Amino acid sequence: MSEYKDYNWRNDGFSHAHSYLIPALIDMLPNDGSPILDLGCGNGAIANYLLDQGFDVYGIDASETGIALAKTKHPERFFIHDVSTDALPEPLQEIPFKTIISTEVIEHLYSPRKYIQFCSDILIQSGGGALIISTPYHGFLKNLALSIFNAWDSHFTVLWDGGHIKFWSYKTLGVLLREYDFKSLAFKGCGRLPYLWKSMIIKAEI
Repeated sequence: MSEYKDYNWRNDGFSHAHSYLIPALIDMLPNDGSPILDLGCGNGAIANYLLDQGFDVYGIDASETGIALAKTKHPERFFIHDVSTDALPEPLQEIPFKTIISTEVIEHLYSPRKYIQFCSDILIQSGGGALIISTPYHGFLKNLALSIFNAWDSHFTVLWDGGHIKFWSYKTLGVLLREYDFKSLAFKGCGRLPYLWKSMIIKAEI
């Protein structure tokens, strides 16, 4: 699990899981009752919320403390897993996941291509589907505002152990997704004002 840091998740709802993502995320989810995989589910806050709303969700994460907390509500739905392996946990291997969600994960990874390949393999095995990714938003106006207010050091802090190591734009994330034959990219900005968004969500199909 060399790509991961255990963030000592707390069982405090959305304080870490970014509740501002929920409306845009739900708009992008299928309403046909098909199984959804939450890849990098952390303490399970988003997955448990979606389960309570009637979605059929399973969550995986490399964090033992995160999964332990996630299981306090829906114990049969969460599994410890490292995406550097090539297969899902055994209880999930026969489930036809046609949707994968992954919120605020890719910015922490040293090897994002392996992560996208993993998602691609799962969806192709299920006959194709959608990958929905959120990551902090970076764009021209936001970057300009950071410069004007001299906020780069606080925004890109290097003093947080296990923090963000890659900073994605719509363009760069789109390039990565298209490398693995994802298409039909849909974009939503989340949090704050338009073009100063906290995060972006991209839905891509394969």
